[in-house]
Amino acid sequence: MSTPTHPRARDGAPHSSPVHPLYSRLAPRPVSMPAPPSAPPATPTPVPMPVPAPPLRTSPRALRAGLAGGAAVVVGLWLVQAEPSARLDALFATLAHLSGLLAAYGVLAMLLLMARVPAVEHGVGADRLARWHALGGRYVLGLCGTHALFALCGYAAHTGADLLAATGGLLGYPWLAAAVVGTGLLAGVGVTSARAFRRRVRHETWRAVHLLTYAAVALAFGHQLSGPDLAGSPFAGWLWTLLHTTVGTLLVWYRLVVPVRQALRHDLRVAEVRTEGPGVVSVVIRGRGLEALRAEPGQFFRWRFLDRRLWRTALPFSLSAPVREDTLRITVKACGDHTRRVRRLRPGVRVLATGPFGALTAHRRTRRKVLLLAGGVGITPMRALFETLPGGPGDLTLLYRAGSAAQLVLREELEGIAAARGAALHYLLGPSDGPFDPLAPRALCNLVPDLAEHDVYLCGPPGMARAAITALERAGVPASRIHSEHFTF
Repeated sequence: MSTPTHPRARDGAPHSSPVHPLYSRLAPRPVSMPAPPSAPPATPTPVPMPVPAPPLRTSPRALRAGLAGGAAVVVGLWLVQAEPSARLDALFATLAHLSGLLAAYGVLAMLLLMARVPAVEHGVGADRLARWHALGGRYVLGLCGTHALFALCGYAAHTGADLLAATGGLLGYPWLAAAVVGTGLLAGVGVTSARAFRRRVRHETWRAVHLLTYAAVALAFGHQLSGPDLAGSPFAGWLWTLLHTTVGTLLVWYRLVVPVRQALRHDLRVAEVRTEGPGVVSVVIRGRGLEALRAEPGQFFRWRFLDRRLWRTALPFSLSAPVREDTLRITVKACGDHTRRVRRLRPGVRVLATGPFGALTAHRRTRRKVLLLAGGVGITPMRALFETLPGGPGDLTLLYRAGSAAQLVLREELEGIAAARGAALHYLLGPSDGPFDPLAPRALCNLVPDLAEHDVYLCGPPGMARAAITALERAGVPASRIHSEHFTF
């Protein structure tokens, strides 16, 4: 069932928000409301403050090109050292060298994707980075296995030994035993990252095992430098060391130094926990100097509440309201042990927040009209965007999917924003397995007649998000204008 709401403005005042550069280029319709005859003369318009430079962002295409370029350089290093030969042992050996170099480069690329570099996080998006990381991990493990197999076959062909004897002989080479241990650690990380396994272990256990990746890289590094492709060329060895040092520095800086510095600088503490609905609470967090975070509506932080039941886990929650002076706000639905414990937080609890992360922000916008599509607790980033995205009356539409009216969160705030901005707000209510699908292409077009001309921001459960993306594409919205993030990583 679709329940449209078109509330009246509470105070008759238009909502004000900074003009987004993309929106200003699209010649937005001015928002004007005539003053009553008895209204006093308007005060002079204040001189606008300088707008800070937008944060640096790396686009997905640029990141892919950079990673591909790095792989091409690795292949070039191999080609320079390779010696053509028709002998079987030489063929196995050169293929072992290539697969080993690519595997080592792949591990560094996977670490870079998870280094939380702001330009990468804000331009590509944390969810996309996580998917690339998971996919790349499979290729890396395949290359590690290929490298080991070719090296073993090459050694056996060169010495005439059987595979068992060749294995013992190979382990006698410098750093090779350490590399075998490192490969075993990587394999263990890969197994525990499989979806079937992750469902059976606690998140803290999975993270602890995942940290073994750093040990695996350290153990394999000596083996790489002692190999013929790097040991035979001082420049190649220097370049390889520089690559590892750069990635290691980024990891230490953004995953350790920056979070500690933010914690000391902003002194975040829980100010209030208030109930928003059944199993849903908003947590208001107060700090100092929060403008330095440069958090944008649509982004999220990883929150670590220093409570005895929660301090072990960093929880990813989106901001459910723009940053206001010295406060941040998140809205959390109880769906597990940790989220249920958030409801019992007390004012004064210290908070460590890492971020902001995510690319579901105004910078993705390319059209005047915008549709915000939320499902369940996915309303939290959409609510912040609903308030802040620039636009005149009729330019913004919010569709909020929920099982029933009782499950709607932040309803009063949403209706107040819609009234103040002249925006459209529709509640799409009903069970997901009901006879009517409010996310079907025809249903969406009925609610938003010029849907194909909109940018669409989407956030919701994975199943709902997949169905919505399919429906939007069938309704004529290009995939490049569907902006979504899924918090399942």
